[in-house]
Amino acid sequence: MNKIACQYAVVRFSPFIETGEFANIGIIMMAPKYNFFDFQLATKRYARITRFFDDIDASVYKKTINNFKIEMKRITDTLNSHSFHNHSNNRSDSFSNDIFSEITRDRETIIRFSNIRTVLANDPQDKLTELFEYYVERNFVTKVYKETILEKGVRKLLLDANIGKQYKKRIIGDNSYHVSFPFVGHKKGNNNNRIIKPLHLGHDESTQIYEHGDSWISKIKRLKEKRYLQTENVLFTLSGPESGTGIRFEVYSEIEKKLLDTGVQVLSFENNREKIINFAATY
Repeated sequence: MNKIACQYAVVRFSPFIETGEFANIGIIMMAPKYNFFDFQLATKRYARITRFFDDIDASVYKKTINNFKIEMKRITDTLNSHSFHNHSNNRSDSFSNDIFSEITRDRETIIRFSNIRTVLANDPQDKLTELFEYYVERNFVTKVYKETILEKGVRKLLLDANIGKQYKKRIIGDNSYHVSFPFVGHKKGNNNNRIIKPLHLGHDESTQIYEHGDSWISKIKRLKEKRYLQTENVLFTLSGPESGTGIRFEVYSEIEKKLLDTGVQVLSFENNREKIINFAATY
């Protein structure tokens, strides 16, 4: 099957012309030979955008999106009125390309665009969704990726406190059952290993928060039962959803409590850096 050449641009929300700051909020795409023109915008989950531009009221974003959608509907009608659905009309391709260039032309407005890019697709609609998930929803930022970033933050914290070299990735347990931890502080002749486990619980779905949190609660309980660790020497540094974000924060708080019930210590990474250092330095 021959792939279809599509033009697309990333839609950007840029409320402050003075700074040039922007947030990706959508994708606009055209494939003239396939009679395709469509767009996708962040209309439901846009809290990160309004948090980034904390001087902008959410109503400004909603109004901007609504106005943009009205304009895109007008352009769709214009393309249709110029025989956009006529495959054999070469002028249609030219007209469509001109329209797309005009839409995405750089101008000092609250909605701006990236440079026009080209991509080959089996199905333009599927490719539009794929690009939206990548550039706007950032689906490449998985829970593993975010937890890696959190680990890097803890590593930097320990190094800055001149105790980073004392902490290494180690396996706790034996052949029957063992768990790898990224930060285990060990002193010769001291069996009371300090263990730090960064844990990301800021997932988009509450079920994902439950599953990831429960897996570590189970690991700690089993290691404790087998006497492979003393839970008071274990610290979980957490990142999670913001307070007030509904069910996701409620589930996060529930997992936090269940971790504490196992006997481990729990601290949020962002707000307790000094306490984390104090824990790591005392053993």
